[in-house]
Amino acid sequence: MTDNLLLRAARGQAVPHPPVWFMRQAGRSLPEYRALRAGIGMLESCRRPDLVCEITLQPVRRHEVDAAILFSDIVVPLQAAGVDLDIVAGTGPVVAAPVATMADVDALPGLTPDAVGFVADAIRLLLAELGPTALIGFAGAPFTLASYLVEGGPSRHHVKTKALMYGAPDVWHALCAKLAEITLTFLRVQADAGVHAVQLFDSWAGALSEADYRRYVLPHSRRVLSGLDDTGLPKIHFGVGTGELLPAMAEAGADVVGVDWRTPLDVAAGRVPGKVLQGNLDPCVLFAPWEVVETEVRRVVAEGRKAPGHIFNLGHGVMPETDPDVLTRVVSLVHSL
Repeated sequence: MTDNLLLRAARGQAVPHPPVWFMRQAGRSLPEYRALRAGIGMLESCRRPDLVCEITLQPVRRHEVDAAILFSDIVVPLQAAGVDLDIVAGTGPVVAAPVATMADVDALPGLTPDAVGFVADAIRLLLAELGPTALIGFAGAPFTLASYLVEGGPSRHHVKTKALMYGAPDVWHALCAKLAEITLTFLRVQADAGVHAVQLFDSWAGALSEADYRRYVLPHSRRVLSGLDDTGLPKIHFGVGTGELLPAMAEAGADVVGVDWRTPLDVAAGRVPGKVLQGNLDPCVLFAPWEVVETEVRRVVAEGRKAPGHIFNLGHGVMPETDPDVLTRVVSLVHSL
């Protein structure tokens, strides 16, 4: 894999064009995915190596992207550890017993590698099929996982999360410390099975100020990322609405900083000098006429040249209603640049 474009770009090495992949490239935008998942729950799909392998491969075959990302969900390690939760269609992860006290934190189980052995099995299947295409492993960051556990499910304003952070910082830090170990175990299983890079998603970190991020989140994200240093794998760190947090997120220890569509890549390059960037086409642009899509793709690529390296991606995940043919055309365009 020494000549793989994604791995070269992630390390700031010269590439003929930006490598490209899409967050949520495997999913509801693909008719073959919907057909395969019919009647099968999300968490069950994530626990079946054969399904994980096939779903992960689908966008590689269709779009010829430069990387596959392991099909999974950020709550998979929590359920595998023994947390009572489910992914409810139309809602998202729902936790049966939300965390509110130190006793609740103490009662949370840890994660053993054997509990996610199905992930390692899926990775081994994938490596036999992917050939020179890079495989990215991933996990949810401690803050985002904590938010789900405290709120009991998705939240728009994270009121209970922030109340716990501010009102009981000892409980908060104990919770995030435990989640950091769960996340690190999950990622190390993926690393040991052979993934070529990892991405840490902190989907909800943009709800915080920089000061709060540094105080309540940064130490725990750093614990996860630094715990992978000995693997030598490129590490990508991404959050939504994190333009003001980019310097702090870069300090957590990632090699590549993901940027959402709100912050131009040339601006982001100034905020995190020396870091490779990933992003950041607005997913909604994909619904515009092709001439608009092409203009915006060219703009993103041009702005990405201000960074030491650039991995083309969206500024968040592919929306379910996206025309997959447009994604294929975007890949072809980026490869031509």
